[in-house]
Amino acid sequence: MLTTPSEISREDLGLNPELIRKYNQPAPRYTSYPTALKFKTVEDRSSRSALLADLEDAEGPLSLYIHVPYCRSLCWFCGCAKIISTNTALADKYLDYLEIEIERYASLVRSDRKVVQLHFGGGSPNFLSVSQINRLSRMLRRAFTFDEDAEISVELDPRTLSQAQVQAFVELGINRASIGVQDVNAKVQKAIHRIQPTETNAKTISWLREAGIGSLNVDLIYGLPHQTEESFKDTLEEVLTYDPDRLAVFSYAHVPWSKPAQKILERSPLPDADSKIEILIQTVEKLTGQGYAHIGMDHFAKLDDPMVKAQQARTLQRNFQGYSLHADVDICAFGMSSISQSQNAFRQNHKDLDTYYSMLDEGFIPLEKGYLLTRDDQVRREVIMRLMCDLELNFGERGKANGIDFDNYFAAEIEELKPLEEDGLLAFNDAGLAVTPLGRLLIRNVACRFDAYMGKGAQGFSKAI
Repeated sequence: MLTTPSEISREDLGLNPELIRKYNQPAPRYTSYPTALKFKTVEDRSSRSALLADLEDAEGPLSLYIHVPYCRSLCWFCGCAKIISTNTALADKYLDYLEIEIERYASLVRSDRKVVQLHFGGGSPNFLSVSQINRLSRMLRRAFTFDEDAEISVELDPRTLSQAQVQAFVELGINRASIGVQDVNAKVQKAIHRIQPTETNAKTISWLREAGIGSLNVDLIYGLPHQTEESFKDTLEEVLTYDPDRLAVFSYAHVPWSKPAQKILERSPLPDADSKIEILIQTVEKLTGQGYAHIGMDHFAKLDDPMVKAQQARTLQRNFQGYSLHADVDICAFGMSSISQSQNAFRQNHKDLDTYYSMLDEGFIPLEKGYLLTRDDQVRREVIMRLMCDLELNFGERGKANGIDFDNYFAAEIEELKPLEEDGLLAFNDAGLAVTPLGRLLIRNVACRFDAYMGKGAQGFSKAI
C-alpha cells in the first residue's frame, strides 16, 4: 500500500529558482492520453461509426458528465467552454437538445449498465432554474439506471446560487459539491471580474451542509493578478475555516492566444514563476500541516477521505473529470464541447452551440472530433495514469498488466527519467520508481517522459508551474 506523507515541508521540496526555470515548461495535465490536442476531426459516417462502436460493444458501469455552458458573467481568467448570459430561458432550448442527445446515446448503451458516477460541470450548472434542474433529473433517470450508491456531484457558483437550487440538486441525488472560490482578496477579485464576498461563500456552505451534502470541495487558483505569498496565506486561512473535505489549488494558465478575455488580466501585475512557486510551496506546507494529504499536482484531501484511501490502495483513477474513485467505467458526456471516453476511443462534441444543435437536428450524435487508441496508446495511457495516481511505478507489475517487458519497451523513457532523479523529482528502486514530494508538484513533468507525442511539440499546453 502506498504511504501518503502526512506533512510536507519546504525542506522536503527543495525547490530553487534554477529548478523552477528548468521545469516550468508546457506540459499536459493528463486528464486523457493521448491529450485532446491529438483528437481528429470526424470527417464521415464511417469514422463516426467506428468511434461509437466501442461504446455499443462495451459492458460494465457508466460515468455521466453533463456540460451546462451558461454563466451569468465572465470571469476573465476562465478557460472553460462557456456562454455568457443572464437569460435562463436559453437553457430551455439547450435542455431540449440535451434530452435528444441523451436518449440517442442511451439507445446505444446496453440497458443493464448502471451509472456509478454523475457530474455536472460548466459553465455554471446553477445557471439552471429549479424547474430546469428537476427536468434534467427526470430525463437522466428515464434514460439510465443508477446504482444506489452512485456518486453524484455538481460544480456551483456561490454568487448566483439559491437555497432552492441546492434543494433541487439534493432531490436529484447530489452527494458531493464543488464551489469555486479562487481567492478571497477583494483586490484580486476585482482584477479577475469575480466579486465574491466571504458572506456569500459562508452562506453557500451552510446551505450545502444543512442539506446533507457529505463532501465539499473548494477550488482555488494561484497566479492571479495582485496575488502575493502573504495575500494567498490569508485566503488559505479563511478557506480552512470552511472545513472542506477536498481542495483543488490550480495554477492559473495564462493562454490569451486561445482565451482572449485573459488579455484583460495583463492590465494588473501577474506573479512571476518564482512568486507562484512560493505560493504553491506555502500552500503545500499549510494544507499538509492542517490534516490534508497532497494527492499530487494541485489536489488535496483530508487524510480520511476516500480519495486518499484509494490512492493508498492504488485504485485511484484520472480522467476528464480529474481524479476519480471509479475504475473501468466508460464516460458518457453530454452537451456542447463535452468529451466521452471508453476503452478504445475518445469522442468530443462540437464546441459551437449552433453546430451542436444542427447535428442533433440531422439525427447524429453531435461529434466534432475523436480518437481511436492504438495498442501503444493504451499501454502508455495506463502507465501515465498509474504514475499520476499512485506516484510510483512497479515496472514488473505494469509490464505484466500490459503484456510487455517494461524495461525493454520503455528503455529510452527510463533513461530520460534519470536527470529527474538527479534533480530530486523521483527515486529509482528495486521495483521501479517512486515520486518524491517535489515530484508530486511536478508530476506532469515526470509523466510526459512516457508521452510518445511530446517530442513532436508541446504547443497548446499550459506551463507546469
